[in-house]
Amino acid sequence: MPFRLCKPTTPGRRQMTIADFSDLMAKRPEKRLVTGRKRISGRNNAGRVTIRHRGGGHKRLFRFIDFRRTDKVGVPGTVFAIEYDPNRTARIALVHYADGDKRYILAPDGLKAGDQVVCAERTKVKVGNCMKLRHIPMGYKVHNVELKQGRGGQIVRSAGSAATVVGADGDYVLVQLPSSEMRKVYRECYATIGTVSNLDHNLISIGKAGRTRWLGRRPEVLGKSMNAVDHPHGGGEGHSPVGLKAPKTPWGKKAFGVKTRKRKKHSDVLIVRRRIHKRRKR
Repeated sequence: MPFRLCKPTTPGRRQMTIADFSDLMAKRPEKRLVTGRKRISGRNNAGRVTIRHRGGGHKRLFRFIDFRRTDKVGVPGTVFAIEYDPNRTARIALVHYADGDKRYILAPDGLKAGDQVVCAERTKVKVGNCMKLRHIPMGYKVHNVELKQGRGGQIVRSAGSAATVVGADGDYVLVQLPSSEMRKVYRECYATIGTVSNLDHNLISIGKAGRTRWLGRRPEVLGKSMNAVDHPHGGGEGHSPVGLKAPKTPWGKKAFGVKTRKRKKHSDVLIVRRRIHKRRKR
């Protein structure tokens, strides 16, 4: 999906790029498939900030996305429109099913209005179709992959991402994730054929600080710019060095080069090859 370059009428717009929405249908979202969304600005039920740098932003309607699709097994659907969703990086598709129901699904790249899609245990290997992993041929790109049978797609859902079906191993299918991690997924789990839409999302240049605020993200400040009471890196004259053997988090824990997992997950046995981890240069 291409993007538009802005004319350099101001310093903020000089480097700004905007996604091209020309392929989207200009319509209001389906009323039965949306609801209001309350902004909590990174606060928990006690009102305390648990996630920093959140707040503000434009008002949004939440779209209900059908990540499971298994309750429509064998029911063909027609893509009515490709729409924008402010709550995710990918585009969404409004599907009208033959039984009269309407659902939003993640739109794969190449899916257009008027295309036919279906979810079945085994069906035609076509972009937008959903089927069990054991019936998907090796080498095909998939997204919205289930990790537990019946739970619905949990991974590979962001813009431009895709996993590759590599092979079979008993009751499992080997899937290479976008992070290059090789993982076993139960063969009865469902996945959708194709790559998630909005491929050029990673090429978008925000351009100015205000546009980040529209997204609900507040500014971040370096720890060494704070006072000593606010951060372990704080204090000193001007921008002083960290002054520690190891950088710390705002709560005094080591930030880099330290393992943070306290236990092993039961699903670790399903990881065949871990992702390529590049250590951050200090």
